[in-house]
Amino acid sequence: MKVSAKDELLLNLLRDNARQSIASLARALGVSRTTVGNRIDRLIDRGVIERFTIKTGHDYDSHRIEALVNVSVIQRETASVVAQLKQLPALKKLIAVSGQYDLFAEISAGSTAEIDQILDTISAMTGVERTSSAIVLSVKLQR
Repeated sequence: MKVSAKDELLLNLLRDNARQSIASLARALGVSRTTVGNRIDRLIDRGVIERFTIKTGHDYDSHRIEALVNVSVIQRETASVVAQLKQLPALKKLIAVSGQYDLFAEISAGSTAEIDQILDTISAMTGVERTSSAIVLSVKLQR
């Protein structure tokens, strides 16, 4: 879906901090508050903005353990496996991929013991053939 250059700027500002005031967004964009409000409403109506969410802070995140999990599934069970994975509170992101594995999951927990338990849960899911996982040591770049 194509959006205007101003809408792209607005989206980037909201990605950086969705709690910014309309007045702050208007100043940054050089438009009126009414214009910003109308643009946001239009982006929501068009489905460009689906929802507003949070990004947790460094103090919280620095105490979390993240793991990247490759999941191979029995093809006819893909929808079931996706539904089961979506039920995991630790799941941050689930991506369908090509190659040796079918799904790529990002999970987050408070300890390696919790990660281990989550990995056991994923491996035991009906339709999962095998998994491969890695613990994230550090993030070198995130945009």
